[in-house]
Amino acid sequence: MDAFLAFLTVILHPELLLLVAVGTFAGIYVGAIPGLSVTMAVSILISFTFSWDVHPALALMAGIYMGGVYGGSRTAILLNIPGAPSAIATALDGYPMAQRGEAGTAIGITTVMSFLGGFIGIGVLALAAPFVSDFALRFQPRDYMLLAVLGVLLVGSLSKGSLVKGIFAGALGIAIGTVGMDPLTFTERLTFDLPFLRGGISFIAVMIGLFGVSEALLQLHHLDTPAIRQKITRILPSLGTVRKHLPLAMQTSSIGVMIGALPGTGGDIAALMAYDHARRVTKNPERPFGEGAIEGLVAPETANNAAVGGAFIPMMTLGIPGDAVTAIMIGALFIHGLNPGPMLMVDHPDMFWFIVGALVMANIFMLLFGLTGVRLFTRIVEMPRPVLVPLIMLLSIVGAYAVNNSVSDVYWMLGFGVFGYFMRHYGYPLGPVILGVILSRLLDDNWRRAIISEREDLGRFFGGLFHSPLSTVLLAAVILIFLSQTPVWRWLMSRLSGSRRKDDNAADR
Repeated sequence: MDAFLAFLTVILHPELLLLVAVGTFAGIYVGAIPGLSVTMAVSILISFTFSWDVHPALALMAGIYMGGVYGGSRTAILLNIPGAPSAIATALDGYPMAQRGEAGTAIGITTVMSFLGGFIGIGVLALAAPFVSDFALRFQPRDYMLLAVLGVLLVGSLSKGSLVKGIFAGALGIAIGTVGMDPLTFTERLTFDLPFLRGGISFIAVMIGLFGVSEALLQLHHLDTPAIRQKITRILPSLGTVRKHLPLAMQTSSIGVMIGALPGTGGDIAALMAYDHARRVTKNPERPFGEGAIEGLVAPETANNAAVGGAFIPMMTLGIPGDAVTAIMIGALFIHGLNPGPMLMVDHPDMFWFIVGALVMANIFMLLFGLTGVRLFTRIVEMPRPVLVPLIMLLSIVGAYAVNNSVSDVYWMLGFGVFGYFMRHYGYPLGPVILGVILSRLLDDNWRRAIISEREDLGRFFGGLFHSPLSTVLLAAVILIFLSQTPVWRWLMSRLSGSRRKDDNAADR
């Protein structure tokens, strides 16, 4: 009964409900602006909520977190500028839908599916937190390294059939992500003795440049093309559409929860892995992936919102942050005299259920706010291109500068924008570059930890891949994913399907 009352605390206190609503609304629009991240918003909130009680502080943070993860899809769909890394996969099919005049439909689908994925993640947090956290603890550094390799191999899914170009783009992203000071030895890597490279390159500047500025440069070729009128006859997707994609949504939400529960990962990796899963299991999409497939919206949006609930699992049960936002929230709990971890569930179970209740209400507010203002938002893509191109450039410059208040990030953003323009011109995908930048730290750090844990013995390291069932499964997945992106695999699959058809025909006779 106490747990139930703690769960209802947000609903029973109007001031807490208002804070969740305000946080969700603000999170949606903070997430929609490139460069203004949820992590930044929550970290700023700590200084404002230092003297507050713990309940109002956490209610506001939960709202911003849930709304911000969803908000990144808005500019991804309308302008091809992901508001957050977790919206990169959403842009792959959302922007083509906007170019077809279906921005309203795309926003409606992402909103409903984000709501569904968020509830699944919260449900797993409420019902299975100890079990999922126990599974997450089984991951060793080598398993995280293999997980990062799996992510890099997703370039085949993002490269529209050209594996070579996809691998090149992914490797380039990893190289960009390793620029700066080595975190272990403090030696310079890929800095070419240039002092301004020692701090590394902001992946936000890379992302905004590759997607935003390159899009503005491409639009310069079409200044005289009339703007596409958007069809806003129906925003809320039909029940039939939701029912049709419900199995895929359940699968990708499960991916989101599991990836979100792994410390140091998050919604960006979950969204990309879910997108890859959707491409593999969807046999006959109404449109090809990358050209406006609804499944390409369902998968990443359910996964990245389900990852929110997943990220709270290690935070609440083990005191280990699932991502950057929950790391900040752990700090907030410490400030208010609470110690996240196993004893929190014993000493303060009411706090666990309060956070679950706050996330539930934030998810409901996300649905309400996400379905309002769509007509106003879609006016953006109906602007004349001589107005739209400067708007994209302005958003890109503000977003790049806002990360570190640094003009050098603006220069990086402009440089990568020109580079991205030429990559698009020659048919190289941009998504794998960002994926490589994001995963480079996860890959590098856990490779080091894995080698150090095996006393720098490569034989022991490779032997350990076969001694652990989890490592063996991940290694097998890496090999299968790599083989499935080669012509040999496609030839083998075509031969197998041909032999099955012959057997079926013989059986019919």
